[in-house]
Amino acid sequence: MSKILAFGASNSKNSINSKLATYTVNKIAPDESIIIDLNDFEMPIYSEDREKIGGIPEKALKFKKLISECDGIVISLAEHNGAYTAAFKNIFDWISVVEKVVWCNKPLFLLAASNGSNGAKTVLQIAEERFSRQSNLIIPVFSLPNFSENFSEEFGITNQTLLNEIKKQIIEFKKQVDTLLDS
Repeated sequence: MSKILAFGASNSKNSINSKLATYTVNKIAPDESIIIDLNDFEMPIYSEDREKIGGIPEKALKFKKLISECDGIVISLAEHNGAYTAAFKNIFDWISVVEKVVWCNKPLFLLAASNGSNGAKTVLQIAEERFSRQSNLIIPVFSLPNFSENFSEEFGITNQTLLNEIKKQIIEFKKQVDTLLDS
């Protein structure tokens, strides 16, 4: 069994990206998923001065430990002004000083959702380009546009074309996780 870490990269209490991450990880590993809320990892804004004075916050170390102990990571990225949310970027900055290989060479599955027709593809492209620099794996990606029209709390993704696409990406992600576990 694989242990998959999942989160929506947003601090919104009603985040559509948290819903998408939860839905997706439950399709991948319903019994072995670890779903976290970024609000549980809120820290002071990263700066070199804060790091020198106070060291690395315990919450950053805890977040990094969760990454190191899992077999794969599902991140659904919210898009604020075409980039990461401030909440996610701050956590990313803190954990990058814990260890430069931020995602510990684990398979990643990057998602993004928005209520617009672009489906937060801009932040998805930013993340894929950035995170692929530290990975030998092709990172599966999936964008869910028009979230309110294409997602149901009861049924999940309701658009058949989008459902087929996420299933294809889930298969690729699972292959990467299985290959890692077999090695």
